[in-house]
Amino acid sequence: MNILSAFFGGAVLTLAATSSAWAAQPLLTPPELNALHQQSSVRVIDIRPAEAYAAGHIPGAVSAPYAQWRGPANNPGQLPPVDRLTQLVQTLGVDQSVHAVVVFSGADSTDFGASARVYWTLKYLGLKDLSVLNGGVKAWADANLPQDQITPTVTASAFQAQLDEAILATTDQVAAQVGNPQTRLVDARPLDFYLGKVKAPTAQVPGTIQGAVNVENGRWFKPGTSIFVSLDQARQIAAELLPGEQAAETISFCNTGHWAATDWFALSEVVGVKNVRLYPESLAEWSQDASRPMSNVPGRGSQILDKVKGLFG
Repeated sequence: MNILSAFFGGAVLTLAATSSAWAAQPLLTPPELNALHQQSSVRVIDIRPAEAYAAGHIPGAVSAPYAQWRGPANNPGQLPPVDRLTQLVQTLGVDQSVHAVVVFSGADSTDFGASARVYWTLKYLGLKDLSVLNGGVKAWADANLPQDQITPTVTASAFQAQLDEAILATTDQVAAQVGNPQTRLVDARPLDFYLGKVKAPTAQVPGTIQGAVNVENGRWFKPGTSIFVSLDQARQIAAELLPGEQAAETISFCNTGHWAATDWFALSEVVGVKNVRLYPESLAEWSQDASRPMSNVPGRGSQILDKVKGLFG
């Protein structure tokens, strides 16, 4: 089966069937959001730091800084407790009847990962009418669209989570799929991380999960921006980086589930690949157990030398 037909056939049908529904669009341009954001059924969620929100934001947007959606410092990819996330969604006035649009700063492609991660979290909690503002607040400002400093009054919702376990991969589930030819493990980090040349502070050792392929998260954006490429370009990127037959399942990971959220979003929501999961804890957790299989791990001597360089560098 050709990868183009395998990966994208379903996506084309889905888009055709829902092209008139804003909620079906994972990405909204600033003009598209401008036409929608004042509707009572639309809630703009600004995930920038509180001070950035206070300085100016899309009118009607509510503030929910990215840190509220993340785990502890030693494992930031870990999902906060579901009851805490549920309460957060309730305070934002969001439930299944609301179209939630996640807005980030738009500083760069890495920053997009924050919006993708929040989008994924909302979907995991059971929400379906979700979008991301393509290019973030920067693109909104570049389009000369209005901002204000008014904090809106929002009535809390009665939202209750209905977890979508199909988009989540746990450590045990990833471990069970290592070596399975029907599962594609996708490392969303820059190449030097994948090759074990550099290591995140949260990881115990450099390298990648055994059998993973590298799909750098930055490939999905127009160069030098946080603006996602067109659907046709996204399809071409997927076909180039993930050649061959479609896997029965794809699991995206990185260091802390941030960059991985971008790959998940690109493959699952934009391109339309079936059965894509996010491993939120990623290598911050995976690398803590030396028995878990990894590739591209430098020799012990190289690791010691790197630590010494870090002390004196």
